[in-house]
Amino acid sequence: MTIQVSEVGNLPAALTTFVGRAEELAEVRRRLGTTRLLTLTGTGGVGKTRLALEVAAASAPDVADGVWLVDLAPLRDPVSVANATAAALGLPDLGSRPVAAQLAAFLSRREVLIVLDNCEHLVDACAELAHALLSACPGLRMLTTSRRALGIYGEHVFPVPPLPPDDAVELLRDRAVALRPDFEVTDGNRAQVRRLCDDLDGLPLAVELAAARLRTLTLDEAVNRLEDRFGLLASGSRTARPHQRTLRGLIDWSHELCTPVERLLWHRLSVFAGDFGLDAAEAVCAGDGIDRDQVLDLLDRLVVQSIVVPAEREGRPRYRLLRAISDYGRERLAASGGEARTRQRHHAFYLAFAERIADGWHGPGQLESLTRMRSEHADLRAALDLGGRPQATLALVTALRFHWCEGGFLGEGRRWLERALAAAPEPSPARARALWVAAWIAVLQNDHAAANLWLDQAEELGERLDDTVVCTQIRSLRGSLALFGGRLAEAASLLAEAAAAHIAAGEETSAVYALLQLATAQSHLGDPRTTATCRQAVAIAEAHDDQLVLGHAHWTLGYDAWRRGDLKEATYMIRSALEHERGFNHYQMVALMVEQLAWVTGAGGDHRTAARLLGVAGALWQDIATPLSTFGPHMVEQHAECEEELVRALGPAAHAAAVLEGGRHRSVDEAIAYALGTGPRPTAADLAPSPLTRRERDIAALVAQGLSNRQIASTLGRSPRTVEGHVESILAKLDVASRAGIASWWTANQPPHP
Repeated sequence: MTIQVSEVGNLPAALTTFVGRAEELAEVRRRLGTTRLLTLTGTGGVGKTRLALEVAAASAPDVADGVWLVDLAPLRDPVSVANATAAALGLPDLGSRPVAAQLAAFLSRREVLIVLDNCEHLVDACAELAHALLSACPGLRMLTTSRRALGIYGEHVFPVPPLPPDDAVELLRDRAVALRPDFEVTDGNRAQVRRLCDDLDGLPLAVELAAARLRTLTLDEAVNRLEDRFGLLASGSRTARPHQRTLRGLIDWSHELCTPVERLLWHRLSVFAGDFGLDAAEAVCAGDGIDRDQVLDLLDRLVVQSIVVPAEREGRPRYRLLRAISDYGRERLAASGGEARTRQRHHAFYLAFAERIADGWHGPGQLESLTRMRSEHADLRAALDLGGRPQATLALVTALRFHWCEGGFLGEGRRWLERALAAAPEPSPARARALWVAAWIAVLQNDHAAANLWLDQAEELGERLDDTVVCTQIRSLRGSLALFGGRLAEAASLLAEAAAAHIAAGEETSAVYALLQLATAQSHLGDPRTTATCRQAVAIAEAHDDQLVLGHAHWTLGYDAWRRGDLKEATYMIRSALEHERGFNHYQMVALMVEQLAWVTGAGGDHRTAARLLGVAGALWQDIATPLSTFGPHMVEQHAECEEELVRALGPAAHAAAVLEGGRHRSVDEAIAYALGTGPRPTAADLAPSPLTRRERDIAALVAQGLSNRQIASTLGRSPRTVEGHVESILAKLDVASRAGIASWWTANQPPHP
C-alpha cells in the first residue's frame, strides 16, 4: 500500500483491485451511517482490513475532518494504542496529560472517522480508548477490525464472511493474471478453479497465496498439492477452527515451496514490527547464509509469491509482511535459534540510524529525517524493547532526542527514558547524556520540578566524568528554565555562559539555541545587544542550512523588532519564520509565531485581522492543551495587553466573532497558510532612496532570490570572499540581522508593477 497523509486523512491508496463483496460493502456502509462504533470481526485472512479500508474510502467525502487509519498490528504495549492514534492524526504527544484526554479534547470539535485496524491482541486497550473518545466526541465515528468484538456498550458487530464462490474465483483470476498474463478461467478449467477456491474456504489471503503459485505450477498441480497438504493437516490438531487450519496449511505449503535461502530471509524479516526499507532488510537479514547483494533479489522473489507485500511511504519503496505471515516466520525463526541474533542486528541497525540523524541534525534534511523516523517508529519501539542490553538502550533512547522533542513524541520519549534510566543505574557517559535529554523533555513539558531533578543528577555525573558536553547542555537548560520562569536576568547570564562554552568546545550548532533564548531574554530586558546576538545565531544557522533554527531565529528577530517598534521588519521576520515551519507540524512553535504576529498586526492598527490571528493561535493551544504561560509570565502579559486593545478597538462582540472565525483554522498547515495570507504588502509609499551602491544592489537582488554567497560569486564572476564582504556591508547599511532581512528590504523597495 502507499501511505499518503493528506489534509483529510491518511488512508493508503490500494495497489490492487478490490474484488467482489458488493453486498457486504453496501451493508457495512449502511450500518456505519446508523452507529458510531462498528466492529468487523472474522478469522485471520478473511479480508477485514481490506473491507474496512474500502468502506472508509467510500465514506471519506462525507466526513468533514477526515478518515484516519490506525494500524495496531505492530504494537505490543496496550499503552501505545492511544499514542498510535494521536500519531496517525498528527497530534503531538506532549505528555502534559494522558494522551487519551488530549485526543478527546482534540476530537471534541471535529467530525472524524477513525479506523482502528487489528485490535484483537490489544482488545481491552482499544475498548477503553473507544469508550472514552466516543463518550467525549459527538462528531466521532469508529470502524474497528478484530478477531473478536470489543464488547462495549453501543458497539455493533458485523461478521465478515469468506468470499462467495464466484467472488473467490474472480479474485484468483485477478491475482493470477497479474503474475501470469496468459492465465484465464475458461469453461474447461472453471471446475478446477472452483475446487481450488473451495479447498481454501474462500479466504482472500489464502486465495492470493495460491494465485502466486500459479506462476510456476499448473492449476492441476496446485489443486493436487493443496489437497495433499490439507490431508496431512486434517490428521493433526482438531482444536483449531477450520478456517484457521486452512490458512495455516496454506502458509505451511507456501513455506515448503520457497527455496532454503528464501525461507531464511522470510524468517529474519519477521523481526520487523512495521514496514521497512531495503537498507534495513540488508543490514538486519544479511550474513550467515544470505549475502548482502542477494537481499533485493530475494525480496522480489518473496513479493512475487505474496509473502512480502510492496508498499510505499513518502515516495520511498517499502516492504511489509502481513501479520499471519510475520507470526509464522517469527515461530520458525525462534525454532531455529536465530531470533536473538537477528534482533540484535535489528537493534544495531536502528541505533546507527538514530545516531546518524542526531549527529547530522543541524543541517539540511531535517524534515526528511523527521519523516523517516516517523516511518520507522514501530521498529524504533521494537529496538528499544530488546532487553538485556541496558547501556545500548540508553544510547538509542538518547540518540532519538530529536524524534522525541522535534517530532512530537515528548510523552513517549519520557516514558522510554524513565524505563531506560531505571534499568541502567550505573554511572556512565550514556546515563549522563540520557539524563540531560530527559531534562530537556521535562523543560518542554513545563515540568520544572522533574527537569531540575534530572539536571541535578546529570550535573553530578557529568562533573564526575568530566563530560563537557553534558555540563554545557545542563547550563543551557537551566537558562531555559529561568527564562520560562520569568527570571530574565538569571536566564541571560546562564544562556550567555552556555553559548560561550558551546562555541569554545567547537559545538557552535549547539550554541545557537542558547543564543536564541539569550536574545529573547535580552529583548525583554531592553538590552541593546539583542540584535547582535540574533545576528550571531542567524549566521550559524545559515552556515549550516539549519531550517528549524533559521525559523526560530527569524521569529526571535521579529520579536525584537516588535519590541523596538519596527512593525514592518517584525511582520516580515515572523512570516519568514512561519515559512520555515511548513511541513514540520510544530503546534507549539507555530502557535507562538501566530500569537506574536497577532500582537504586531494589532499594533499596526489592523485590529480585526489581529483578533482572527489570536483565534488561530488559540485553537492550536487548545488542541495541544498547552497554556501560553508555559513560555513565561511575560508572554501572558503581552497577550492580555493585545487582547485588551483589540476589545477596545472592535468592541466585545466583534472581537469575539473575529476570534471565533480564526479558530476555524485548526491544523498547523491551515494556521500557517492563513497567517501568511494576512501580512501587509509594500506599496509605493514605502519606497525610499537606496543606501546601497549599484554592486550591492545587484548582490541584494541575488540574496533575495535565495542564492548563497558561492552561487552569487559564480553568477557575478567574483570571489566568494568579495561577495561575503559586500553582504556584510549590506547588513550593516540596512541595519538588519540576516539574509532574510536583506530579502525583506529588497522586496519592499521594488517599484510596484503597473
